[in-house]
Amino acid sequence: MAEFALCLTHDVDRPYKTYQAVYDAIRERDPSRLGALRPGNDPYWQFETLMGIEEDFDVRSAFYFLSEPGLGAHAPSKRLRPRYWLEHLGRYDVEAPRMANVINALDEGGWEVGLHGSYDTADDRERLRVEKERIEGVVGHPVRGGRQHFLRHGPDTWAHYRALGLEYDSSLGSSTTYGFDHGYDLRHPFDDEFAVFPLTVMEVALVEGTADFDAAWRECERLLEEAAANDAVMTVLWHPRYVGPDFPGYRELYERLIERALEMDAWVGSPGAYLDRVNGASDDTTPDDTAPELTD
Repeated sequence: MAEFALCLTHDVDRPYKTYQAVYDAIRERDPSRLGALRPGNDPYWQFETLMGIEEDFDVRSAFYFLSEPGLGAHAPSKRLRPRYWLEHLGRYDVEAPRMANVINALDEGGWEVGLHGSYDTADDRERLRVEKERIEGVVGHPVRGGRQHFLRHGPDTWAHYRALGLEYDSSLGSSTTYGFDHGYDLRHPFDDEFAVFPLTVMEVALVEGTADFDAAWRECERLLEEAAANDAVMTVLWHPRYVGPDFPGYRELYERLIERALEMDAWVGSPGAYLDRVNGASDDTTPDDTAPELTD
C-alpha cells in the first residue's frame, strides 16, 4: 500500500474568459487580448488539456462544478454589489449542451464530478441542495463531495453537506498560504464516515508565495517529502484555466507534481476514490484505458 496519497482536485469557476478579457486588454493596453471573446477561442476551457495530462499519467482527479444563481435570484441589496455583477457575468450553465457534454465525458472516463457550492451556500442548505441536485441531474447519479467557492465555510457548512448526503468536503484551507496547517490526515467532525479533506495547496498560493517557478517546484518537492514522511493525505487544487496559455508555467508545475508523486509511490487520485480505498469499497483504482472524446 502506498505510504501517502495525493488527491487531485479542480474547481471549475470560470470555464469561459469574459470580462477578464476586457480587463486584460485595458491593463496591458493590448486590444488583441479581446480575441478571447471570439467564439471558439476559449483560453479558460482546459478540460481536454487536464484530461490528457492525467490520462498520460494513468490517474484521475475530481472536478467541482458551480451552479450559481442568476442576478435576479439574489436579494435586491445584493444586486447592487460589484461582486454579484461579476459573478453574473462569469457564470455558466451546467445544463447547457457543451458543459453537460464535458461533465458526462469526465464521469464516463473515471473522473469524479462534484459540487462547487456557490458564494452564499456556506450557510444556506436549501440553496446548496438546489445546486447539488442540478449537477446530479446532469451527471445522472448522486455526487459525493466538493468544495465551497472561495473556500467559504461556516460553522454549519459540514452539517449541511452531511444532511444532503454528501460524503466529504475540501473547503478547509487557504488561497494565500499552503502546507499541512490542518493536519496530515482526514478529519471526521461528526465522528462518523463524513470526511473533511484539508486543502494542502492551491496553485496560486504556491506560485505567488514563492520567487519563481523553480522555487515553487522546490516547495512542491518539500510538501511531497513531508507527506511521505507522515503518511499524509495531500490535497491539491489546480483551477482548469491555470493549465492554459494565459498562465505559462502552471501546467508544467502540475505535471511535475504528479510525476514526482508517482515516482515516490504515492497513491494518486480523486478524494472520492481515496474514500473508496480507505473504506475498502474498491481495490480497483485503475482508470479506463482511454478518455471519452469530447464533442461540442
